[in-house]
Amino acid sequence: MDSSQTHVLRALLVFQSTVNEELIRSLHVYRLEDGKENEVEREFLFSASGSYTEMEADPALISLKFRVSEVFEGLVNGFWLCIFAFHADRPPLCSCIPSLLSISRNPNLKSVPRLAGDLEMIFQLGCKMDGNPTKEMCQQSDDTYHQSTKSMPALHQDLNCLPYPVAMSELSEDQQKEHCSPGIAESKKKRAASEHIARIALPDLAKYFDLPIVEASRNLKVGLTVLKKKCREFGIARWPHRKIKSLDSLIQDLQEEAKRQQQENEAAAMAVAKRQRMLESEKENIERKPFIELKTETRRFRQDVFKRRHRARALRNHGPSV
Repeated sequence: MDSSQTHVLRALLVFQSTVNEELIRSLHVYRLEDGKENEVEREFLFSASGSYTEMEADPALISLKFRVSEVFEGLVNGFWLCIFAFHADRPPLCSCIPSLLSISRNPNLKSVPRLAGDLEMIFQLGCKMDGNPTKEMCQQSDDTYHQSTKSMPALHQDLNCLPYPVAMSELSEDQQKEHCSPGIAESKKKRAASEHIARIALPDLAKYFDLPIVEASRNLKVGLTVLKKKCREFGIARWPHRKIKSLDSLIQDLQEEAKRQQQENEAAAMAVAKRQRMLESEKENIERKPFIELKTETRRFRQDVFKRRHRARALRNHGPSV
């Protein structure tokens, strides 16, 4: 059952990734029948060349531990920029809703009905305010937004630095050893330079998508924690090694099947070859956009392959009686 249809919307925050503008996160706060509030987080892919897609969302925004009532447009939290903030006690001006989130200006929003439904309700609520919003009211809202943005301190965190009160580089050699437990100072590995981490781009990560994340971190010469934080910068919730490995296995099975079918059934061989090309295309797409999930058709095909393999192993182990 959809919460947006059965509960009252109290707040809606929409964030856009500062690394990948196609990634959109929304946090919906609904009031339940018993008076309690329920927070629902959703993630969307606003493709510039196609329809929008809702994806399975891990609680990235909820884990940031901020107060929903204090969030305003322009707030930067981690790698997410708030582009729209609705609070029920402060209805928005309908003319000041961003065009990206306006159904009348952006028909692609119909591809994600759960977000579009809440936005449509907010739009109607904003337009029911006393009189039509004037340009002065919108200008005042923009001025408030810019002042709030300017007043925010810019925080630059070096992911390699430990949270010591004094930077390690400013301490003497003896003082640095005091911060380390006995025996650790000598064996402590040198951390990757911040400049090296900053230069790592998505194509650099894509070179090692076919490897486990531990091996990838060694090849990139960074720590595992740093690599995971780098993945979050690019909107990669999970390292895509397993998805690519699964597609490689399916492609290999289809190649072997195509060789057998060429000798027996030409039509079946063409069908196998077509599916192989589809899987290869999907693999290339994941390498370009590792945050997308496998297609439903591919997951079903993979499940069928797993079942056939299981039956074949059972026959080999237990004989024809199985």
